[in-house]
Amino acid sequence: MGYPKDLLTSRSIIKHGKYALIAPEGLVNNVVPGFENCTMSILATPKLGASFVDYIVTMHEGGKNSEGFCGQENVETFVYVLEGKVKVSADDQEFILEDSGYLYCPPGVKMYLENLEAGDSRLFLYKQKYKPLEGRKPWVISGHANQIEFRDYDDMHNVHIKDLLPTDIDFDMNFHILSFDPAASHPFIETHVQEHGAYLLSGEGMYNLDNEWIPVKKGDYIFMGPYVHQAAYAVGREPLAYVYSKDCNRDASL
Repeated sequence: MGYPKDLLTSRSIIKHGKYALIAPEGLVNNVVPGFENCTMSILATPKLGASFVDYIVTMHEGGKNSEGFCGQENVETFVYVLEGKVKVSADDQEFILEDSGYLYCPPGVKMYLENLEAGDSRLFLYKQKYKPLEGRKPWVISGHANQIEFRDYDDMHNVHIKDLLPTDIDFDMNFHILSFDPAASHPFIETHVQEHGAYLLSGEGMYNLDNEWIPVKKGDYIFMGPYVHQAAYAVGREPLAYVYSKDCNRDASL
């Protein structure tokens, strides 16, 4: 990076336990054992107030995780390919994932990653403790988001959503892509028990977080804690779209 060329400022906002906006220009690199020839930034963690961990991973030429990612009996994982081409192996299955490709691994299944590009591939990576449900068990799921049709969100023709995982109660979480046409918005400001980790795929907008309107754009990361006010509207010439996690299909614990 070299010497600063201007005043040291940041768009990032951190409200521990509530929400965070993390702009890409402020990210630092973290060493995560097992990842070779990769640049990684750890985003949301329990230290921030999240119940999950999100990462941005740049796999350089030859980058891989030959030791596998996670695989603990109570931890589930998910990877979404932002750009590039990777080979992902899990549970004796092999998948080639390109832009918008994704893979979910249930608890106890290791995820092996290998970059197939001559240049870089970029990934959005996630892990979370699984909340078991008697008689139910999730399974390995893979696909490409660009092969899934959008459907209207809350009966609005200018807001669209797609589910990346089954809505079956075997799963205690899901990943979605939500897309707002220019000038579109949520139908109301939401307040709910679910938390989200969202990576902005395209566009620009204003996001209401804890009743503060904050400008956001492609490449930003947002953590939204439980019961924090949240809503968005899109500005600019292209849709505001983001991929995000959501906990679901379980009762609240005492």
